[in-house]
Amino acid sequence: MSRPQPIKFNIEKKLIKSNGEKALGRVGTIETMHGIINTPAFVTVGTKATVKALTPEMVKDLGADVVLANTYHLYLQPGDPLIKKAGGLQGFMNWHGPTMTDSGGFQVFSLGAAYGKNISKITGDDSITGKNGAMAEAEGRLRKIPLIAEAPEELAPKIATIDEMGVTFKSHIDGSMHYITPRRSIEIQHNIGADIIFAFDECTSPNEPFAYQREALDRTHRWAKQSLEYHHSQKNSEKQALFGIIQGGRFEDLRKESAEIIGAMDFDGYGIGGSFAKEDMSTAVQWVNNLLPEEKPRHLLGIGEPEDLIMAIENGCDLFDCVAPTRNARSGTFYTKNGKINIGNAKFVEDLTPIDDSCKCYTCKNYSRAYMSHLFKSKEMLAGTLGSIHNLYFIIHMVKDLRQSILDGNFYEISSAFLEKYKAGNK
Repeated sequence: MSRPQPIKFNIEKKLIKSNGEKALGRVGTIETMHGIINTPAFVTVGTKATVKALTPEMVKDLGADVVLANTYHLYLQPGDPLIKKAGGLQGFMNWHGPTMTDSGGFQVFSLGAAYGKNISKITGDDSITGKNGAMAEAEGRLRKIPLIAEAPEELAPKIATIDEMGVTFKSHIDGSMHYITPRRSIEIQHNIGADIIFAFDECTSPNEPFAYQREALDRTHRWAKQSLEYHHSQKNSEKQALFGIIQGGRFEDLRKESAEIIGAMDFDGYGIGGSFAKEDMSTAVQWVNNLLPEEKPRHLLGIGEPEDLIMAIENGCDLFDCVAPTRNARSGTFYTKNGKINIGNAKFVEDLTPIDDSCKCYTCKNYSRAYMSHLFKSKEMLAGTLGSIHNLYFIIHMVKDLRQSILDGNFYEISSAFLEKYKAGNK
């Protein structure tokens, strides 16, 4: 007897290359208990059950289909039992559309290997090959000291440590100690009640050597199985979809192995997580999506720059989330069709044109660059709100336009024209 399906994924059209061959990209819909997500779709990040500086009504008016919240942060504050009592994430934050929560696995990375070291999940370092980990290890091109499991004391994680069963971490709020296992992560996410949740995983640093990536990947696969088994033993599995996460760093052999192992498990969809080098992210996504089951949705975790979104759509990703649009907005960095601008530059002080004259967001229809410059220089709260409205609208509708271009059969023309102007403006 088949289990009830908490989501329904339907592929409407596949991307066709200029030579007539089918590409990995596709247009579809994900039907959840709280509404439909039209894919590909940008997932707006509301880390602490709020999209910073915006009300849920504002987020909806921007065209967002779905919001993602952070399991780690909501577990610590206000606590998942309270969110469950409030009717789940939708009731607690007054967002009545589809929702997602991550597993907390990224915090294993940010509070462990990356803590205090200014390490990002995306690196431009080409000293580590992405082709074959065993070959790279043999050639001696990898750094020999893992940052987590066997690091000397002075390099050891300051907040999170990992063992085979789970992760011990210290609360950044009050210093209290906590221990999260795959089962506990799923329990918390069941209480939060999002439509789509993720298996507990270990997100590794892009600087980790092959040996540690191997060890972490095996652990992630075991944790995926434990997450799945516990989820399916609970009634929440009838209304919450569980996605497994592909890891493996920059290594082709590990990425493909992970796609095959996680893809063979009975997940409702898949997340592509972990660390990448900017220059080989596209290749890594192709490795994975060529192997994952075509009939289930794929989410590229933590990626949100315009050029990366185009790559992700072309290579078969249906969802992607990132804090970049709102974080950039709060610092005065805005997306335009001609690249990013920093509103703090002197040339904008008397510029009475919109942030982007082709943008139809509330901010661009009503306010000038000069006014935005004034708000940021005056440190007014409205600056972050108006900036976030613009950046989210820009990214959400860029993805919607690319979705439509697949339906219209001109994706490559539209994306190439966009990238040409966008990259030229960023030089």
